[in-house]
Amino acid sequence: MSKGRTSPGSNSRSYDLHPLPSSSCRADETDPDGRIPVSRTSSDIQASQIRQECRQSPPEPRPNARAHPSSGGTMAAPAPYDGSPRLDAEAGIPSSHSLNNRSASPSCLEVVEGSTPSIPPRLPPSPRKVPPPPRQPPAPPRKAPPPPPRQPPPPPSRRPPSPRQPPPVPARRPASPRQPPAVPRRRRPPPPSQSPSPPNNKTHSGASLSSLMVEPLAHTQDPSPSSIPLYLPVQGAPSATTPETHTTQVASQTQSFLNRAHHFNMGNLTIHNDSEQWRFNGLPKHPDMSGVQAEYLPDSRKPDVEESLKWISSSNDLVLCIHGPAGVGKTTLIRHLSKVLRSAGRLGASVFLGAFPPDTSGPETIIKTLAHELGNIHPRAIPKIVEAMNQCHGTSLENQLEGYILKPLQSFDYPHPFVVIVDGIDEWRDHPPFIKALARLIPQSAVIKFILTSRWDLLTSRLPGIETTSMRSYPLRPVPSEVAKAYFTHHLESVDWESGRKPGTREVDRLAELSDGLLVWGATVCSLLSHKFNYFRPHEILSAILAEEHKVGSAEQLAQLYSNAIVRLFPIVGDRTYLRDYLGATFVLQETLPVDDFCRLVGIPPHLVVGIQATLSAVQTRSPPAGSEKMVHPASTLFHKSFLDYVQATSAENAFAISAFDSHSTLGLACLNQIPSLPPLPPTQTSSSSLRGLQRYVVKFWPLHVSHGTHRSHDEWVKTPHCSVLNSIRVDAQQRWTTQFLNILVPEAGRVVMEEQDDMAAILIKIGNRLSRDGGERWVFKVACLEVAVRVDHGRYWAWCNLGWCYNRMGRRNGSPEMYEEAILAFRRTLELLAASDSERSRVLSGLGSSLWSLYSCSGDVDVLNEGISHLHDALALLPAPHPDRVTPLIHLGGALQTLFQGTGDLNALNEGITHLRDVVALLPESHPVRPGSLNRLGGALYWLFHRNGDIKTLNEGILHHRDALALQPASHPNRSSLLYNLGRSLRALFDHGGDVNALNEAILHLRAATALRPVPHPLRPSSLISLGNALRTLYGCNRNLDALKESILHLRDALALLPRAHPSRPFALCGLGGALHTLYKSNGDLDALNEGISHQRDALALWPVSHQSHPVSLDYLAIALLSHHKRHGEIETLDEAIRLRRELVELYPLGHRYRAFYVKRLAAVLEIQFALTEDEADRDELQALQRELDGYKPN
Repeated sequence: MSKGRTSPGSNSRSYDLHPLPSSSCRADETDPDGRIPVSRTSSDIQASQIRQECRQSPPEPRPNARAHPSSGGTMAAPAPYDGSPRLDAEAGIPSSHSLNNRSASPSCLEVVEGSTPSIPPRLPPSPRKVPPPPRQPPAPPRKAPPPPPRQPPPPPSRRPPSPRQPPPVPARRPASPRQPPAVPRRRRPPPPSQSPSPPNNKTHSGASLSSLMVEPLAHTQDPSPSSIPLYLPVQGAPSATTPETHTTQVASQTQSFLNRAHHFNMGNLTIHNDSEQWRFNGLPKHPDMSGVQAEYLPDSRKPDVEESLKWISSSNDLVLCIHGPAGVGKTTLIRHLSKVLRSAGRLGASVFLGAFPPDTSGPETIIKTLAHELGNIHPRAIPKIVEAMNQCHGTSLENQLEGYILKPLQSFDYPHPFVVIVDGIDEWRDHPPFIKALARLIPQSAVIKFILTSRWDLLTSRLPGIETTSMRSYPLRPVPSEVAKAYFTHHLESVDWESGRKPGTREVDRLAELSDGLLVWGATVCSLLSHKFNYFRPHEILSAILAEEHKVGSAEQLAQLYSNAIVRLFPIVGDRTYLRDYLGATFVLQETLPVDDFCRLVGIPPHLVVGIQATLSAVQTRSPPAGSEKMVHPASTLFHKSFLDYVQATSAENAFAISAFDSHSTLGLACLNQIPSLPPLPPTQTSSSSLRGLQRYVVKFWPLHVSHGTHRSHDEWVKTPHCSVLNSIRVDAQQRWTTQFLNILVPEAGRVVMEEQDDMAAILIKIGNRLSRDGGERWVFKVACLEVAVRVDHGRYWAWCNLGWCYNRMGRRNGSPEMYEEAILAFRRTLELLAASDSERSRVLSGLGSSLWSLYSCSGDVDVLNEGISHLHDALALLPAPHPDRVTPLIHLGGALQTLFQGTGDLNALNEGITHLRDVVALLPESHPVRPGSLNRLGGALYWLFHRNGDIKTLNEGILHHRDALALQPASHPNRSSLLYNLGRSLRALFDHGGDVNALNEAILHLRAATALRPVPHPLRPSSLISLGNALRTLYGCNRNLDALKESILHLRDALALLPRAHPSRPFALCGLGGALHTLYKSNGDLDALNEGISHQRDALALWPVSHQSHPVSLDYLAIALLSHHKRHGEIETLDEAIRLRRELVELYPLGHRYRAFYVKRLAAVLEIQFALTEDEADRDELQALQRELDGYKPN
């Protein structure tokens, strides 16, 4: 890997992240200020290194956007247009447009935008100032002398007390001698179980202690640097290392990394009021992970730690994906890295997704939890986080990542990136849209980086948008055999062996061999040996384990260990029945419950639950948080993922398989049975805060369990006991549940008015409509209510329709193909329930067509898109003009047809789409909010049509529509940049056609404005930079103003820096930059510019498939640059390559194509150069054939 960059003035220091020798991490050394030597912890050493680094070099300045003067000068007369294709590649998001007929212009390289749908301790609050005696002047501050040179310390026992005092602190005036000094009190925070109280907004003459939050100037040390984990499931087992040994180890591993961390000065003390703190405390909090039983074994992952730190310091990638099989030690490594980064002040936030409820933790919950962790680690970020709470509710995931995470970190102005860690990303249902949204932050890898862990390699997955995410993949291998032996040697010491039964070196070696480097297997073995069985002794269990014939490398062997463990832990068959019920319930449990409430819910006696919990501790990798021993926790928060996978596996060998569907069904029925016993609400009470434990759980989660534990089929639903119980609930109980449910999710909702004729299906639909106004994480509960509604009344089309639109909107929000598939199923069922003449049928057809169109954007299946277009045609046919609802299917149909053209090159689809978009514009009044977007889309479609037919009238009409859209769009509208961009691109095409320099200047003006509205990290900023750079290069061709060309190169370089290697727009930037550098060479003869340009052109050509519409332009650009190189050096090999490229170009265009004659002329010109050098008869014959073709060619 490449080395990290050096900061200015750092004496060319190399930031090599290999650990320094242990001699460089002495535990006893003289303090920089010459005080008595002390035994220094790793955090002390790290802080000293950070301060020393700060003295040696100032923080590296963050690069800013470079501004260049606008091009100007005398305008040269443009060359007359000869009908040939221009050689300026444009930017944009490339489409998969097929060029079977090769009728697109080589300059047509743009697409219409918008055409497709352990926390560091805080300082205590500032104490209230006590008025000093009036005659008592403040003590003058003492000036500390400079530190003496560092010398080896004498023995501590003989060293006299140092006369030097600690560094001076701000002097406080003493209190009056008649009364003792005032001792500031810290307000005790409310217990976690209580909700924070609203702030008191009374005005006081002075700031109260509780209203001030004081943040430290720099990062404080980790309070417990010795508590770094790896698998240690044996409760109470001694640590493998002492705190002193571990501290030295952490410092040795990471000293070089910490040397790079400049002193992080957070600026002045940050003070924020009670209101901000109160709102911040309302964010979702990370589940308590204090019970994790793993410990980090020193040096077990030293190479992996080093590689991770190197990546953080030197890589430009945004994401590091650490992947490996379950049990390989990903979580242990991540927790150790978190400790290291926290000590260095580089940890932004860290979450373990396996600790969250499996069904109700959506992307917004995780992002807000990350924000809460960020604010706890860096209190200065709290004001920006609260600002995001005001601005980002209900917005896209990209906006939430930017508001909750990026902007708070940007406000620190720290010279090195912070690291956000997300452990167990694959265990999270909604990880695909989250990973896709990370692409928005790619340009900000100097501010923030992400480390994700997964069981599989995310780069090789088929996640949507993974190719656009700047990611490095790092496989985590099993630990070496020596590490496994050391692990077993240490942990077997804590087992209560019978006399003479303690295992020796041979048994330890055999265990290490069987583990095959997976310490989760070793942790489970040690835990089983330490457990007090009623029927088995430790040596008997060990003998049975050592008798295994295979290594644990396969999942089957790990499953065999869990199977044997369950048999030994629960030898009585009847006990296993209760165990199955217990595990099944905890697998789908959404929140922690007291033991008594859990037992009432699932019907297991409390003493059995307590016994099962104690026995299962032998296979747990995490203990319950302190103080919650009498609670039942979701299984995902206690057990390793490999154990959960085993218990839920449905293989024939697993006789203990548990079905999540059946478990949801059981809990759902148990919750329904509790609804009639819910307490009534007093007439004046509108809050469900009095509900606790089981009652609150029942109210909140019964729809989710029922929807996940029953089938949609009406025939199957009516046979379930859920149906009978739900039908038997009285109206008053339904009313109580409705009010309490909404008060839990939407406290401001109050009571919901119910009609006498409302049944449960109608109530659930009303609740879904109420929750849709709030969006966000309540979407999970809205879907659950609508899913139950379609079961209760399978023939109510309105419930199915609402369910379809609910899935459709969530799909548009997070890009998940599964959401679109569910929407399609719901819309299909709705159509089955509606008569052919029903007026609502057109709306449902439009929703179905729109969902299929959106699913195509995820899958690329043209058949899906064609089916969607067919349904949109049907919807339009049911709404003849001048029906007022005709606009929606027209917009969807026009956009879908334009998408079909971009995917297949079907010109008929484009023409029909333009017709429908014209109808939309004709139907919409000027004041309609959709009109600007429709005009923009129509102008973009006409732009594409111009590049197919060359009709200037088509382009002029498109420009007119773009101007109208821009005039109607407010300056503050978020889509204004798209309108400016499309207008600028069309004006550039107008110049390319007729040479109108005024059109080019206006195009540059609009492209500048679009770029200004797209600051980093806007995902479309690279497109604007590429188009602006290409337009400025074209302007240089008109006025020969070198400033325009230099600015062009700057913009293209900036665009290239923002685009990761796999981004589809990267070849556009490469091609444009290569062409601009070649132009610079022709201007000043700079050979380095020519060579760099050729290199970029080769890279662009390698990224474009042969079928891509920009492939011909890339071929021609590279051929032109190679000819210039040949002219400079006379190398025949360069000329041969240019001829080969020109031949490929001619082959791409069939006879009769409008551009074939142009490229035939270019090939003939190159062959004439070669024939003049070689006089090869084959070249003469080819030249004659080309000339005959040109003589008979008649352009269209």
